[in-house]
Amino acid sequence: MRKKLLVIEDNKRVLEILAFALGREGYQIIRADNGPYGLRLAKEYQPDLVILDLEQKEPDKFDVCWELREAGIHKPILLFLSSEKEADMLSALNLSIGYIQTPFHMKELLMLINANIWGVGGEVNSGNPARFLAFGRIEIDTEQSLVLKDGLPIELTQKEYDLICCLASEPGRVFSREELFELVWNYSYIGETRLVDITVRRLREKIEDVPSCPKTIVTRRGRGYAFTGQT
Repeated sequence: MRKKLLVIEDNKRVLEILAFALGREGYQIIRADNGPYGLRLAKEYQPDLVILDLEQKEPDKFDVCWELREAGIHKPILLFLSSEKEADMLSALNLSIGYIQTPFHMKELLMLINANIWGVGGEVNSGNPARFLAFGRIEIDTEQSLVLKDGLPIELTQKEYDLICCLASEPGRVFSREELFELVWNYSYIGETRLVDITVRRLREKIEDVPSCPKTIVTRRGRGYAFTGQT
C-alpha cells in the first residue's frame, strides 16, 4: 500500500509543485491549502506523514502543530522553517516535530520523508529527526550539506553532493542514468549520460575504500546506479 502524505501549504503554487514532485515518487498525496482544512483531512485520512508550511497568521503553523497532536495525530510532522528564531520556537513547543530550513533541495526533503516514514538511516541528532542520516560509516548532514566518512567531512563538489543525496534518498533503488541526469542536473534527457558516469566515478574516488570495487554506490548492469550505504 502506498504511503499517504498530507501536504498543508497555503501557497497554492508551492502546493502544486510539492504534490507533483512527491506524487512522482510514488506517495499518495492529500492536499490542503489552509490549516483548518488540513486538520480535518488529517483526522479523516490518518496520513503517514504531514508536511506543513503556512504563511497565514491565524492559525499559524505552530498552532496547527498543537492541534494535530491534540487531535491524536502522532505520525511524523515536517515543518518548513525560514529562520533560527522559528527553530527555537519549535524547540520550545517540545512536540517532537522535525523541520527543514528553507530554501532547500527537493532531494533533501525526500531524504527526510524517507527517513521519517521508513526509518532510513535510523539516527536522530539533537531532537531534529533525520537532520543527520547515518548509513554505516557514511553520514549525511543535510542541514550543513556535508557528507562524512568515519566522522570526517569529505570534500565534494555541489553536483557530487546532489548526486549522493539523490541516490541516498531511496537506498537500494536503482536510478537509471537518464533519471539521474534529470534529477541532479535538471536537464531533460538528450541521449548523453557520460556526465553521470564521470560524476559517479569521481564520487566513488572520494567515498569508496576501493573505488574500482565499489560497495556504497554500485552499478546495476544495464539499469543504472544504486546507493547501498555499505562500506
